[in-house]
Amino acid sequence: MTLGVQIQGVVVGIQVYKLTHSAFQLGLIGLAEAIPFIGLSFFSGYVADIIRRKKIILASTTFLLLASWSLFFVSHNVALLHELGAWPIFGIIFCTGIARGFLGPVFPAFLSQLVPRKLYPNATTWQSNLWQTAAVLGPAMGGMLIGWESVIVAYGTCSSLITLSFFLMMLVTNHPLPPIEKKESLVKSLTAGFRFVFSNQVMLAAFSLDLFAVLFGGAVAMIPVFANEVLHAGKDADSIIGWLRAAPAIGAIVSGFLLARFPPTKHAGRNLFIAVIGFGCCIIGFALSDIFLLSFIFLLISGAFDQVSVVVRQSILQLLAPDNMRGRIAAVNGIFIGSSNEIGEFESGVTAKMMGNIPSVIFGGCMTIAIVIAVMFSAPKLRNLDLAKIT
Repeated sequence: MTLGVQIQGVVVGIQVYKLTHSAFQLGLIGLAEAIPFIGLSFFSGYVADIIRRKKIILASTTFLLLASWSLFFVSHNVALLHELGAWPIFGIIFCTGIARGFLGPVFPAFLSQLVPRKLYPNATTWQSNLWQTAAVLGPAMGGMLIGWESVIVAYGTCSSLITLSFFLMMLVTNHPLPPIEKKESLVKSLTAGFRFVFSNQVMLAAFSLDLFAVLFGGAVAMIPVFANEVLHAGKDADSIIGWLRAAPAIGAIVSGFLLARFPPTKHAGRNLFIAVIGFGCCIIGFALSDIFLLSFIFLLISGAFDQVSVVVRQSILQLLAPDNMRGRIAAVNGIFIGSSNEIGEFESGVTAKMMGNIPSVIFGGCMTIAIVIAVMFSAPKLRNLDLAKIT
């Protein structure tokens, strides 16, 4: 599924840029997906705690594959895209946001039913490693498929992969839901995840840190612009975009294998702050670079730092969340973290329009570092967090 979605992400970015030549409309891709994702989070987290999670995954994947095949067929209608521009694509991406709105909270909730508690941090690391492996192959494949073949072939490939993921998911063992400790009204049940997170300084600070760091440090949306206007990629632009999109995931994979052997759970809070500061510095370095190899290296290192952050945050979610509330708390996590990627793309598009491409990314990296410093001083429990003592 991730392989298909990552191919789709880079293909949509290239297609929209070719149709519009607008950094602002590249940012709209993220907004189109984030709106339904955020809007459904209250409800989807609640559903993940009252309906068997495998059923939700299968239903959401069905919706995701239908949206993906729609991109394939819409791209056949060249006249429609020339007349309406990228708006049909934005509409379909909105539908993928609906599917993501349900998949976001159910995956971490389902993971906790598949492995014992003592293996949560290690399972989170390996899950992230597998996701990042697909995230490396996806953008590279997307860029190469467009460069060597066409948008149609690229969309057909990603749609086929998402369809395959549906059938593979059917082979995963179903599990009953954790027992509900007490009955609550619908309103209280829907808001239970938010109430829990906002009463827990560690969770609130960790989720907020990622929300604002990714919101301001999301340079990935600007890669098509940088490849064409800063790196002057020319006829090789499509494949270079694919490799730059893959760079953070390559760094995350290398970091992930190290983290599987040396987990960052001891002094987890300190490790989280260091990782996000490093991420912000890499974003600034990427903005200042006009050499492809150097830009690739900065994005690669940013992915390595981000992997540390991902493992720490997901371990916090798995270890501190009650079993029967895990879906709702994961939904809150999705609002803070998952949507920040898409809204970050929109923010990148807006600031690029206002400041220019390079200054906007530098501004984002500086804001990321400033937010880390603010959270470091305002959340002492996160600063002193040691997850090794909790497991």
